Order: sequence, then structure tokens, then C-alpha cells
Amino acid sequence: MSHVQPRPASAGGSAAPRTNVVVAVLAFGGIVVSLMQTLVIPIVPELPKLLNASASNAAWAVTATLLAAAVATPVMGRLGDMYGKRLMLLTSVVMLVAGSVTAALSDTLVPMIVGRALQGLASGVIPLGISIMRDELPAERLGSATALMSASLGVGGALGLPAAALIADHFDWHVLFWTSAALGVAAALLVLVLVPESKVRTGGRFDLPGALGMAAGLVCLLLGISKGADWGWSSGTTLGLFGAAVVILPAWGFYELRTREPLVDLRTTARRQVLVTNLASIAFGFSMFAMSLVLPQLLQLPRATGYGLGKSLLDAGLVMAPTGLVMMAMAPLSALISKTFGPKVTLMCGAVIVAAGYGLNIVLMDAVWQLVLVSCIIGAGIGFAYGAMPALIMGAVDPHETAAANSLNTLMRSIGTSTASAVAGVILAQMTTAFGTATVPSENGFKVVMAAGSGAAVLALLVAALIPRRRQAAARAEAVPPVVEPAVEQPPGAEAAPLNLPVVGDGIQVHGRVRGADGTGIGRAAVTLISPGGRQLGRAVADAEGGYAVPVPGEGTYVLIASADGCRPRATTLVVNSEPVAHDLLLTGSSGLAGLVRAADSGAPVAGATVVVTDARGDVLATQQTDGLGEFTVGDLVPGTVTLAVSSPKHRPLALPVEISGTGTTRVDVELRPGAHVRGTVRGAGGPLGDARVTLVDAAGNVVGTTTTGDDGAYAFSDLDSGQYTVVATGYPPHAAGVAVSGADVHDHDIELAHPRA
Repeated sequence: MSHVQPRPASAGGSAAPRTNVVVAVLAFGGIVVSLMQTLVIPIVPELPKLLNASASNAAWAVTATLLAAAVATPVMGRLGDMYGKRLMLLTSVVMLVAGSVTAALSDTLVPMIVGRALQGLASGVIPLGISIMRDELPAERLGSATALMSASLGVGGALGLPAAALIADHFDWHVLFWTSAALGVAAALLVLVLVPESKVRTGGRFDLPGALGMAAGLVCLLLGISKGADWGWSSGTTLGLFGAAVVILPAWGFYELRTREPLVDLRTTARRQVLVTNLASIAFGFSMFAMSLVLPQLLQLPRATGYGLGKSLLDAGLVMAPTGLVMMAMAPLSALISKTFGPKVTLMCGAVIVAAGYGLNIVLMDAVWQLVLVSCIIGAGIGFAYGAMPALIMGAVDPHETAAANSLNTLMRSIGTSTASAVAGVILAQMTTAFGTATVPSENGFKVVMAAGSGAAVLALLVAALIPRRRQAAARAEAVPPVVEPAVEQPPGAEAAPLNLPVVGDGIQVHGRVRGADGTGIGRAAVTLISPGGRQLGRAVADAEGGYAVPVPGEGTYVLIASADGCRPRATTLVVNSEPVAHDLLLTGSSGLAGLVRAADSGAPVAGATVVVTDARGDVLATQQTDGLGEFTVGDLVPGTVTLAVSSPKHRPLALPVEISGTGTTRVDVELRPGAHVRGTVRGAGGPLGDARVTLVDAAGNVVGTTTTGDDGAYAFSDLDSGQYTVVATGYPPHAAGVAVSGADVHDHDIELAHPRA
């Protein structure tokens, strides 16, 4: 018989990865991916010779990464929302490793372009990491963690330049890509081991036509921007690309608005807070790239020009390196300001700092320390802004849209950087001065680019001012007495109804359902609405189906908290405009189930066994397979009775009830018995009989299995319980005979079929 040993989990059982570890791993992954921006900068002048290609063709090693990143970022975000953010993050890192290895093995142009394109496909790591943080981190850590993850886009770019220059100066250029491959492998292993998979996902169908349309439109737009200076802004190719983008992108938007499961939900994107934040992101992307493009050039110009500083590329990179550290240091300060005054204020502060930094740079260009100071000021402003953007985006979208929305925001920054590159290139190419036999960008050219960067930051400030104000709503909320309603006790068997809270302010409500991981409603869950300052504004108790409704004082940003017995509490930032908001809340259990599956006859662990956990209604809560040691672990379960079903080839399936404890992990070890086997040969007219139908019936008359013999007349039935069976063969006149089986033995039973003699 099967032997089941329930026992409490030990104190040293497996626990979820610590918050700090998850944040560190995701930020490391973001930095590794952002290194790809500056990886080839030290060898760009040498690429034509290294790859035996023309200068214009070699430039595709940079352009390919840009185009691939633009397409991959929103696509990976949508796939992450659908199928799992950790899975897509790992897929992205694997593509980075594949691209790095391809480029490291290349000595010609085509494999280099392929490798760089694969590296660009990994750009979705940062928005996916931000989305994982929203799903997994406690509310009090989310702000600083997402600010750090968002800033990693700039941190990697700033730190990558000196590191890449150092490698290029002292080693073969292929080492650049072997190094990025090693960093990618390290990031993948850390994510695989330490980052949990989020259970917040939408499922559904992937919008392939939408993805193709968006890719075509973005490639036309960005290719025209990035190559316009080389091809000529008035050339037929450049104008044709811009014309195609003007036709394709509106047509794509028209299609997206009419498909049921769009790649990009343009209605969500059109929400005021999301739309304005994305527009501000374009301006900030312009400002950031203006700094990273222009300052290194200024540092490397010969001193004889009168304004250059005559530094090597490595020295220029070292000057830029503190910028990345400043961005990282600004993450917690950005989160603190966002928590106190709202992310809109943080974004506007960042715009002011960046504008001031560029303005200061126009007059401070004469010494290395001046450029270090200016770059740190600009980096601080970008750190503020990049930390606020995810908070603004996540405050306006549902959890299941987080990855796609953050990916679109990252794409907007990329469009800004691409535009900055093109504009700065045109300005510096037009405003030149003679230096010996060559021409170099003039001092006024650099100042104009700096002024353009400052102007872009001022534009971002003006755009950010249009984001819906949070403090006004908070002030209105503070004027309203807190609404505190006690839970209403219901008699046994009666349904719990939502509390009828008084409607205040504009009469706006937040309503929806509190659901468990299996999608069913969680009755009597407590839902509390608080102001950004922590003041309770409303409370409701969900009905038997999980439905709730909470009144809201007015427009603004709020925090919605849901809790229920046996579930992890969940806090969600919510942006409310002038209309009621529908918002479902997903709660996961706080208990777990773990155990070992082994064979009853040998005691050996059974690897690859399928473990299924169902609730009292028969709904599947979790499905997984045992590892190489026969172990399984299921988390996020609600206390109560569940059914554990275990099956494996060559063993009899087993199902048993398990009582999940209120806290911790319940452990259940399961022993599977081997199944008996019946096999034989159907014969007729003295030889094997093919195409005979053989049916196995148990003692209760139930058909256990049916098979058809092959040319050799053989048949077999496996994984049988001990007992009495009947084997019936047809094809000739039927023949029936009894057979008894037991244990794990193999029983031979041949069957002779023949027509009766006349």
C-alpha cells in the first residue's frame, strides 16, 4: 500500500529569496544589458578595418542594436505579461549571451551585425525587472527598487564606456564580447536561482499582426533618424522611410484599437498620466544621450583647438563613470521624494536639475573637473527622472499590464536618444572649425548641443506639469474625515455583503473583485483605501464572490490595500481620474506544500513525477514536476484541505487529501507503487494475428484499456493494480479468458483465435 508521512516543515525549509537579493540581481541584469549601448564605442573608428567593410556598412553594428531593441522592448513586455515576466527576462538574457558569443566569433560584417542585433533583443530586461518588482516586493520597498532598476539604464551606459575602453586598449577587441557573454551568463544564473516567477499574468493570444506592424513602423522611423545624416536628409531613401512610418504607424494604431488582445493597449496608453509621462520620457532620453555623446568628444579633442582637453577615450570614460554612480545614489532619494510629494514632483525636479546642468556646461568647459561636475549634476537629474517614470506608469495601469506599459516607456526613451544622436550629429557636422588639414566640431557647436539638451529638459518640465496633480487630491482627502467601518458579522451560511459606505467628494468609486491565484473570488476580504500620507479614507468587506466597492474623495493617487485570512496582503498604487475605476485585486496564499516522491519497492526518488494540487471544487491550483531528487514545492496556497495527485510512468497514480496549515510549509512524502503489466500475443491460424482488438476489463466490468495488435500480434497493458481482470480479443470470433495479476510482476498470456470448423 502507499505510505504517506505528513509532517511539519522544518525551520530551515526553503524560503522566498530576500527582497534585497532580488533587487540586486534584477539591477545587475539591467546594468549588464545597458552596457551594450557603449560596448562598441571604443572600436567604432576601427570597425571598417577590423571587419573589412566600408565605414557606412560598419555603422550597422551600432544601428542593428538600436533597431532590435526598439522592436523587442514592447514585444517582450507583452509576452512577459502573458506568459511570465521571469521567463521572458531569462529569454532576453539568453539572447544577449547568444549575441555576444556570435560577435566574439566574428571577423566579418554579417555575423557582427547578427550578434549586435541579438544583443539588442535583450533590451526588455529593464522593464521586465521593474514589473517583477511590482509583483513581488512589499509596497515599502517598491519605490526605491524600481528607481534603482530604471536608473540602471543610465548606470550601465556610463560605467560601460571606461570598462570597454580599458579592454579595447589592452586586449584583442573580441574580448569585449566574451566579457559581455560572461556577464550575461552570470546574470542568467542569478535570475534562475534567486528571482521568483510572478503569478500575475494575463494569458491570451499574442498579437502577431500588431507586432509585425509596430516593428515595420518603428524600423522605418528609427532607421530614417539614425541614418539620415549618412544618406542625406533630403534623399529619397530617408524621405521614403519617414513617409512609410507616417503611413504604417497610424494604420497600426487603427488596428490595435480594434483587436481584442492588442500588443499595446492604446486606450491605456492614452490615459493622461501614461501619455504625458511617455512624452516627457522622449525629452529626457534626448537629454541623456546629448550628455553621453558630446562630453566624450569634447574631452578627446586636442588642446590645440583651444577648447578640447586632449584626453584619451579611456580618460573620457573615467570622467563619465561618476555619472553612473550618481544615478545609482539618487534612486533612494528619488523614491523618498516620490513617496512624500508624488512622482510628478520628482520628475519635475529632475528636469530642473538637468536643465541647470546643461546651462552650467555652456560656461564650464575649460577643465576636466568642470566636466565631471557638470556630468554628475546632469546624472543626478536623470536619476531623479528615471526613478519617477516607473512609479507614474505603474500608478496608472493594472498589474497585468505592467510589463507592457513599462516597456513602452523604455521605448520612448530610446526614441529620444536616437533623435538626440541625429540632431547632435547634424549640429556638430554643420558647425565646424579648421584644425590643421582637418575640420572638427567648433566650440559653438558644442554649446549649441548643450543648449539643445537644456531645452529638451525644459520641455520635459513643461510636459511633466501636465501630469494629473496628486497633492490637490490629497489635500481634498485630508479635508474629509476618515471613513472607518467595522466588519459586519454575518450569521453562519449567510452571504457577506459589501459595506454601504457614505459617498464623499465627487462620488467616485473604486470597485472590482478580490481574487485568489485560481481566479475565484475571496469572500470577506478587507479592502482599505488610504491617502499617500497614510490616512485611511475608506474601507469595505468583499462579498461572498469577492466583490467590493470603496468611495474615493476625488481625483488623485491613492493606495489600495487588500487582505484576507491565509493570504498575503497586497498594496497597489491607484490613479483615479473623474470616472469610477474598475480594479481587481489578486491575493496569493501564505502557506506552502512540499514533499518527496519515491518508489515504494526500492525507496528511490522518482524524478519527473507530475504533481497536481486541486481545491475542494476540483480546480487546479498548481501543477509541477519533481526535480532530480524527487522533491516538489508548491507555494502561495490558502490554508484548508486540498487534494494532492501524483503520477509517474511505470507507477500507479496516487491521490490523497492534505490539510494545509495556516502558516509555513506542510510537508507530505509520497510513495508510489509500481504497476503490474499484462502482455502477450494474439495468434490465429497458427501464426501472429495483426489488427486484432484487445480489451482489458477489471473485476467491476470497467474497461481499463484497449489496444490493437501490430503485425507481430503483440499487445501490452501497463501500470495495473493487483486484482482480477478479463482479457477480450476480437477480430476473429471473440475469445475471453480470466487472468490474475499482482505486485510488479510481468504476466504472459497468449491468445489463440480461430474460426470454428464447419
